[in-house]
Amino acid sequence: MSDPADIKEPVAEAPKRSASRQNPGRRVTMTDIARAAGCSQATVSFVLNNTPGIKLSQQTRERVVAAARSLGYRLPVFNAAFQRSPPLTVLDGVIGFVVDQLATSPEAVVAIEGVRQASWNAGNVVLVAQTLSDAVMEPRAMAALTAQHISALVYMTIFTREIVAPPHLYDLDIPVVLLNCHTADYAFPAVVPSEIAGGQNSTRHLIQHGHRRIATITGEPWMQAAQDRLKGYRRALATADIPFDADLVVEGDWSASAGYAATTRLLALKDPPTAIFCQNDRTAIGCYEALKEAGLHIPQDMSVIGYDDEEIARHLFPPLTTSVLPHMAMGQWAVEQFETPVLPGNGRHPITKLECSLVERESVAPPSTRYKNPLS
Repeated sequence: MSDPADIKEPVAEAPKRSASRQNPGRRVTMTDIARAAGCSQATVSFVLNNTPGIKLSQQTRERVVAAARSLGYRLPVFNAAFQRSPPLTVLDGVIGFVVDQLATSPEAVVAIEGVRQASWNAGNVVLVAQTLSDAVMEPRAMAALTAQHISALVYMTIFTREIVAPPHLYDLDIPVVLLNCHTADYAFPAVVPSEIAGGQNSTRHLIQHGHRRIATITGEPWMQAAQDRLKGYRRALATADIPFDADLVVEGDWSASAGYAATTRLLALKDPPTAIFCQNDRTAIGCYEALKEAGLHIPQDMSVIGYDDEEIARHLFPPLTTSVLPHMAMGQWAVEQFETPVLPGNGRHPITKLECSLVERESVAPPSTRYKNPLS
């Protein structure tokens, strides 16, 4: 990646008064757009400069363009490149979508909607089956889908992980894409969230606000998402020359109750943190409750950042800064792979990782100089 100082920034006109909160006559910068779009300045540069070879989701590109327009930024003359790709026409009308858990998972519904949006205008119907990874029922579900003459298959798991693909996936004579999972043999195109980068960006955001005592409440340690977000947290600390402190890492289980208990434990430290990175939004809900019960204000006394950008995040008080899980974009990416169909087992396919963009809201501020441990 180029050094940020070397990135050419397109010239922007002064924003219109009705479209921006900027001061009249002030030039809109890529930093302004990044803040409004909830992504990095580098991402904005790649979108506005139409940089070739950069894998950004259509969703991210459209969010950057929308933010730029809202600030009165005049887009470059090549802005036609930002328009949605032509509807998919190479399929025969039916896409199969298999997922291990659907009824209890909003992520699966979002991914299915991404597939639908990317293929609907071409007249492709999406047929969905939930399997619970059952060794008996999953092959039967596959057989039922293929009996409907599906032209391609998206195979999704709720938890991001490496899987051992069932034999019937290799036996299909239609293109298969893995969503939120991958195999050790790289036999299928696969897409997952860029979790290490997401954890790193979240922690870096707190560091950029002046925090050095940054705690994190993890998910269950056996899960790849929890492992990768913790790796990102540690990388951000190391890059900023902040020593890692094991006391500031508390294991949770993604629940609000675990967030509450972990926050109470962090507040009891002799030298408590000034910011807490909750590795999902539900954990952040419990964190909020524990902080308010202790008489602390967010973000004046403690900054909090979440992950997942669930609907509740924007309705908390204050609204929660968090990261987007790109399941919508991953569903759209999966359909794009069917434009150049490859049958299972033909070659090795790299794992594509899509950006977990940061959405800045009101739960992060510089550390308070008046903070004292309320439990000491």
